[in-house]
Amino acid sequence: MIWFLLAFLLQFLGIVLPLLLCVAFLTLAERKILAAIQRRKGPNVVGFLGLLQPLADGAKLILKETILPSVANRWLFIVAPLLTFFLSLSSWVVVPLSSLSVVADVNLALFYIFAISSLGVYGIVISGWSSNSRYAFLGALRSAAQMISYEISIGIVLMCVILYAGSVSFVDIVQFQKHIWFIVPMLPMAVVFFASTLAETNRPPFDLPEAEAELVSGYNVEYSAAGFALFFIGEYANIILMSTLNAIIFLGGWLSPIPFLPDSALWLVLKVLLFLFLFVWVRAAFPRYRYDQLMRLGWKVFLPLSLGWLLFVAFLYVFIFF
Repeated sequence: MIWFLLAFLLQFLGIVLPLLLCVAFLTLAERKILAAIQRRKGPNVVGFLGLLQPLADGAKLILKETILPSVANRWLFIVAPLLTFFLSLSSWVVVPLSSLSVVADVNLALFYIFAISSLGVYGIVISGWSSNSRYAFLGALRSAAQMISYEISIGIVLMCVILYAGSVSFVDIVQFQKHIWFIVPMLPMAVVFFASTLAETNRPPFDLPEAEAELVSGYNVEYSAAGFALFFIGEYANIILMSTLNAIIFLGGWLSPIPFLPDSALWLVLKVLLFLFLFVWVRAAFPRYRYDQLMRLGWKVFLPLSLGWLLFVAFLYVFIFF
């Protein structure tokens, strides 16, 4: 039993440590891409071509003084970023990098991911309430409403995928796409899913909880040093997770797009990088939505569209294929 737990822990660390490095250098890549789009240089001082900039930023956040507001609920104020951080890492246990490389290949992997991502709203709400700040509380309420609204569309799209593949295991879903990727028959749902993941991770143009013009910094406005770093890592780990889900569900995961080349985890990495670039490009290209536009898009466009597609797929399976 002890050896099993030790092996599981080593596998988990084998995912978490590279993930933290990916988060660090994703911030550098984002700043470089934004700089190129906006025709400026970006980070280029710390290290060769600015490659050590993420390490310098991390060291700065760790070494800064942690300030606890005198009017905050201290225990909840400390717990909130820890909760967000651990929830963002726990989802990776069931995410496969290939058919043979997964820590826990559970049959309900898709439901597990959806459940963990739904719990992420608690860390945000707790941080906003425990800060005892109007700006933080308004940002937390915005984030809670936004995440709950777009989780419905994500869930319905995932139900469509389950109907297509007949399984909720990531490995089975990828193997089902051996001949045709889901992005071909489900292109509208792929667009809805990608846009919903932008809203789920509070990314532009749906970054209303962190609107600088109205809420300073949103739910994490009172956090500094390690607390802010944990929120930051959790947010970018969720971005990588959502990009991985997009690649697995709609682009065939680790399956090779070229018939004579073998399937490999490298293909999954390249597809994830494509979606990460789209996350950054959307930030540079699109202005922020108003809050009423955000809610209208989720409830009056994405929800009816995804629900209609689910009923259409169910109709095909019940009356045509069976």
